[in-house]
Amino acid sequence: MEEERKIRIEYSEKFLKSLERLPKKLIEKAHEKEKIFKENPFHPLLRTHKLHGKDKDCWAFWMDYKFRIKFIFLSDNEVLFLDIGTHNIYR
Repeated sequence: MEEERKIRIEYSEKFLKSLERLPKKLIEKAHEKEKIFKENPFHPLLRTHKLHGKDKDCWAFWMDYKFRIKFIFLSDNEVLFLDIGTHNIYR
């Protein structure tokens, strides 16, 4: 049986700065969602979706109704988290 590869995540400075500014509860939620993402970036709980317009090369997934994590695929099993926050991250 072939072992499933976990997704490797790198973090942009912008992502890390935005994460730092979030309340503790949201930081904890981000860590929970990241665990799910590493196992399956298209898990239904994440609602992963491709972005459009100027962000057409980017993807995002839900932390909750209001907050998102924006990322790009660097390879099949490696991503770069670009930003975290409300819909303002798309501007």
